[in-house]
Amino acid sequence: MTHTHAPHEGHHEHGADSGQAELLDLDADLLAEHIAAIAKWLPLKSGPRRIVDLASGTGAGTFALLERFPEAHVTAVDASSGHLQRLREKASARGVGEHVHTVPADLDDAAWPDLGTPDLVWASASMHHMADPDHALRTVRDLLAPDGLLAVVELAGPPRFLPENAPADRPGLEERIHAAADRLHAEHVPHRGADWGPMLTAAGFAVAGELTVAVDIDGSRNAAVGRYALGVLQRVRGAAAAELAGEDLTALDRLLDTDGPHSILRRDDLAIRTERTVWAARRG
Repeated sequence: MTHTHAPHEGHHEHGADSGQAELLDLDADLLAEHIAAIAKWLPLKSGPRRIVDLASGTGAGTFALLERFPEAHVTAVDASSGHLQRLREKASARGVGEHVHTVPADLDDAAWPDLGTPDLVWASASMHHMADPDHALRTVRDLLAPDGLLAVVELAGPPRFLPENAPADRPGLEERIHAAADRLHAEHVPHRGADWGPMLTAAGFAVAGELTVAVDIDGSRNAAVGRYALGVLQRVRGAAAAELAGEDLTALDRLLDTDGPHSILRRDDLAIRTERTVWAARRG
């Protein structure tokens, strides 16, 4: 299980894994300020020395936390060996390789690998993908040091990029395709968009704080926003194509055709709009 809140072919990944890796990298770069704000907000009693990043992807959380806590050591856990390889390469390039340890593991397995006794566990856009999130939360609770903190960071949903009246021939297209994807996710990913406070309490945690960070980034002068929008909408199309009206699918494919005149990469009116909420909890 790896988190897929958003997704160039990397030579360590193939197919969907590499596409997701690029999206995770774009997400980390474009939303770095917001991730840093969450890391700064965490109600920690002291600087953590041992951090676990669950479903780390390519390292957005790992590196934000090392920026905030440069003395810490981070254990990054992910099911994708390609993502972990990419994370290790980034750590080496940033000169923090000695502070990062990677562990390949599927967090839906009943038995987790030995992750030590962390002072902080970071779970960003990963808990809602768990087959049994209650089991995962209880496992984390048992791992944590006595004064340790769990940070559950979740998205309100995939980011929006287009103005409401776009595209001109199918206004409101983006909301309709996300609504179609949401109908499918309601069955397969029922905890997406959940209030994690009651689930944390039920798993034996005491919620220490909750913060929602609004994201609204102007993409008109940033080509990376177009690439990010392209990647996200490609994934949404893959999930929701069968649910879309024919006219909407045609309009979406025009946006995704990078060689065509209507390509999303040619637009100068994009933005990144979403919300991230973090729940911080201690062992109850």
